[in-house]
Amino acid sequence: MTTDRDRRLHSQDAESVRQLEPAIDAFADEHQAAWIAYRRERHCAPEASGEETETSHSVCERLKSLGISAVIPDRGVGVVGDLLFGDATPETPAIAIRADIDALRMSDRKDAGYASIKDGMAHACGHDVHTTIVLGVAEVLTHLGHSALIEVPSGRIRFLFQAAEETCDGATWMVEDGMLAGVRSILGVHVEPNLLAGQIGVRYGVFTACVDEVFITVSGRGGHAARPHNTTDPIHAAAMLTSDLYQMLPRNTDVRDASVFTVCQINGGHTSNVIPDEVRLAGTLRTTDAAGREKLMQRINDISQSIATVTGNTIDVDFRHPLGSVINSSRETSAIEIAALQVFREQDIVLLDRPSMGGEDFAMYLDHCTGSQMRLGCAASQPWPHLHSPVFDIDESAIAYGVRILARAVLLLMTK
Repeated sequence: MTTDRDRRLHSQDAESVRQLEPAIDAFADEHQAAWIAYRRERHCAPEASGEETETSHSVCERLKSLGISAVIPDRGVGVVGDLLFGDATPETPAIAIRADIDALRMSDRKDAGYASIKDGMAHACGHDVHTTIVLGVAEVLTHLGHSALIEVPSGRIRFLFQAAEETCDGATWMVEDGMLAGVRSILGVHVEPNLLAGQIGVRYGVFTACVDEVFITVSGRGGHAARPHNTTDPIHAAAMLTSDLYQMLPRNTDVRDASVFTVCQINGGHTSNVIPDEVRLAGTLRTTDAAGREKLMQRINDISQSIATVTGNTIDVDFRHPLGSVINSSRETSAIEIAALQVFREQDIVLLDRPSMGGEDFAMYLDHCTGSQMRLGCAASQPWPHLHSPVFDIDESAIAYGVRILARAVLLLMTK
């Protein structure tokens, strides 16, 4: 966390950016209505993870219309575009800005003219907003670069519009396809309904949880519901296991380290009078400490084997798709905080005192460069519908706020 003194010191680096502020803000005021219209266009036409072809083509064409060299990777989804400033070349280390573009497989039940027109698909996590904001940043920076009256720093900006964030595939694809090559810094944004539009959440260090998917299979001998003594009753074993994990795991980790294990699926049986041979459970383990994660994974295995022994079943535990924590670096987080101080009142910049227990594949980029993700307030009032709610929406003034902050943060990083 920065101090007031740190902010003053960092602000000295921002003097060259302050002369650009009037142009950034005037452009945002002029284009805010167009950005809202584009967000609504994307909002009503959501696409599932890995299937974002229409969104990808729309984004790519808009970048190309700005004169930005943009491509859709061979996978057919996602967009990457580079903008060169001043004396920068294609070899200049890049500052990347990432937006996610996919939607969720769920219903949109909002009473709004721009609600989803696709059954069972909804932009309930704000990715349409992120897409619009990063496109807005591309428009602002292109405008600044083309203005003969404004002196801008030299640098290369890479715009990453990533597919399949909800399935944690998209960041992997971007890395595998070489889109992080030459990138030294990366910035990201996520809307936050717990904050009002006109507020921002900033956190230094651990920002999100490490997430492991947990799949457990209880196998044994089924039989007639009237004769459970002739079975090993995997249903009963699964119920015991769920209860014991919920009771015992919190007692096996340092209470100062946030962690949570949740069972989200239990599947077994086909009728009301037959005990099945197998029950499958699925859930997640979320941790913020590496040592605590290893200990809890071991305890899940130990407790499972104990229940297996007691009930006469076989219990197999499989940990899949580990996703690391987003750890915000000081340099990029400071740039976001200083940029926000130029847009918001200081009391509207919330220094988050704890990480989110959600997962975010933005973490995969941080294995290759330093970076930071911010929480952009999007609520019109409190309480407000949460992310992944079928009625989730935003106060659309948040879009221009996001553009103004990210554009400033990129320019700050170009001067450092």
